[in-house]
Amino acid sequence: MPELSVVIPTRQRDELLLRTLRRLVRQTASAERFEVIVVRDASDAGTSAGEELEWPFALRWLRAGRAGASAARNLGWRAASSPVVLFLGDDILACDRLVSSHLDAHRRHPAHEVGVLGRVGWAREVRPTPFMRWLERGIQFDYASLDQGAEPRWWHFYTANASLKRTLLESVGGFDEDHFPYLYEDLDLAARMSKRGFRVIYAAEAFAEHLHPQTVKEWGERIEVIARAERRFVERHPGSVPYYHRLFTTALRDPARGISARLIGVVPRRTPWLGSRVWASAELRWRRELGERFMSAWESGGGCES
Repeated sequence: MPELSVVIPTRQRDELLLRTLRRLVRQTASAERFEVIVVRDASDAGTSAGEELEWPFALRWLRAGRAGASAARNLGWRAASSPVVLFLGDDILACDRLVSSHLDAHRRHPAHEVGVLGRVGWAREVRPTPFMRWLERGIQFDYASLDQGAEPRWWHFYTANASLKRTLLESVGGFDEDHFPYLYEDLDLAARMSKRGFRVIYAAEAFAEHLHPQTVKEWGERIEVIARAERRFVERHPGSVPYYHRLFTTALRDPARGISARLIGVVPRRTPWLGSRVWASAELRWRRELGERFMSAWESGGGCES
């Protein structure tokens, strides 16, 4: 029996998925120690080229009965044969020690309620833009604060690269496919598990590269789904802080004009005096641009979207 099951939900990204699987071939952990379960979205027709290939580890291909990442992950972990489940994104390129690092962390922390968060950074080949660097500062992920010594909390449980015991997943029924089919599904899961003592251990050595360039335009579309998901989240978890709502409300009230943002591509953040002003101006501009779409979607209600 493998010690760990890697669950990868995927939707219409076969080329990325193949690269993700090939990185798992390079793991220092022997192939007998883990299995991989790829779960295609219900809307994803056809098969993958990877299904025709031979892999050194046990690999199963499943298809979810409902659309959304929650349904795919639930099908994956329920089919797992290991006591530890590692969730990876289909655009996440694992470092050679990722699997062994997760296993080592769980061996050091065997308690049922302990989960492990690995680190994710932009893949070097995507050449991160200033906007993508801004996303690293708590907008998409917040690994930077953890690298500086902040204590990981349940709201840091990002399922792009995170593992936990199957027994804890079973105790809360897994992901909520009805209310959080996509976006905020991992935070809703973590919030429910926190009521059962869930703790997060940060394992920066379990590193992976994120092979997914991001643009302001793409995030403008994404932020509308985030808005509706966050509204549902705070309604279902009274007392929780609406992170994005607070962030964008503050930005939209800021009287600064953000004129120096046009220099963001030529002035490094570390440039004395001017660097901090240029970056602050650019960040304000991005918060305002995304904030307008966020607020509009927030006001439209919390209906589910996949």
